[in-house]
Amino acid sequence: MHKLYYSFPEFIGLHFKGKVQKISLDAGFSCPNRDGSLGRGGCSYCNNLSFNPSYCSTKRSISEQLSEGKDFFAHKYPKMDYLAYFQSYTNTYDKLDRLIDLYEEALRFPGVKGLVIATRPDCLPEDLLDYLEQVAKRCFLLVELGVESTLDKTLKEIGRGHDYACSVKAIQNLSQRKILCGAHIILGLPGESREEMLSHAWRLNSLPINTLKLHQLQLIRGTRLEKLVSENPGYVQLFDAESYARLLIDFIERLRPDMVLDRFVSQAPAEWLIGPDWGMKNYEFSHKLEKMLRAGGHYQGRQYSDSNA
Repeated sequence: MHKLYYSFPEFIGLHFKGKVQKISLDAGFSCPNRDGSLGRGGCSYCNNLSFNPSYCSTKRSISEQLSEGKDFFAHKYPKMDYLAYFQSYTNTYDKLDRLIDLYEEALRFPGVKGLVIATRPDCLPEDLLDYLEQVAKRCFLLVELGVESTLDKTLKEIGRGHDYACSVKAIQNLSQRKILCGAHIILGLPGESREEMLSHAWRLNSLPINTLKLHQLQLIRGTRLEKLVSENPGYVQLFDAESYARLLIDFIERLRPDMVLDRFVSQAPAEWLIGPDWGMKNYEFSHKLEKMLRAGGHYQGRQYSDSNA
């Protein structure tokens, strides 16, 4: 019997014994798509505040945020290791000395066994890659890249500020330095057909990606996308839970079996979310998806072969 998909807990179990929890951090970074280097206002869908846990705040130091995050999760498993997750905005977008200070502060914190760093493909300069290569030799390190789409027309439409070739180069650079690499893709971006969304899987298969995060497009208050949709309600088609799950099943079947699936869905807080509101928690959706996979005999890699990678 085929397993349904390669899960992140299974993957992380290869690197650690016992439970491991990510603690999200906000180090006060900006983004070249916000500060004027590439643009202002960010990508059309983005309001990063909608994804921060309550303990994330730039008013707190990295150590303070880690301490509060550790207290938050301690009731689940008293004996647990942690990964410092630099999550908000572009977490490699600063001077190298400051980046190193922040990363090393996190690694010194008791119980932190590694780093997860979320960033853009166009924000990985050579000197930082040199440093990260050394970090990866002494602890767990995963660099997550916001690829978002493999189609240049979409990246232009959402105002991403880089093309797909930039993502490919960044992924290859990380792999060449033996740094674990994650990719992030949003399904449902403006103008993408169902077949175009599924085509992302074939393209990603050919790259040395270790982990993949997927989530549905969400319409968030305070974003440029909100304004665009108010002017043209047909600009995007937001998924209902059933149709999104069916798309995911087809997507997962196309993925090579050794790609770790870290996430399928995201849910912004109610005060930020305009839609879609499915009335279920993330874990409830994951259970629904797994039930549909099992019922239909679906599994990761079912439609994958080296010839279509």
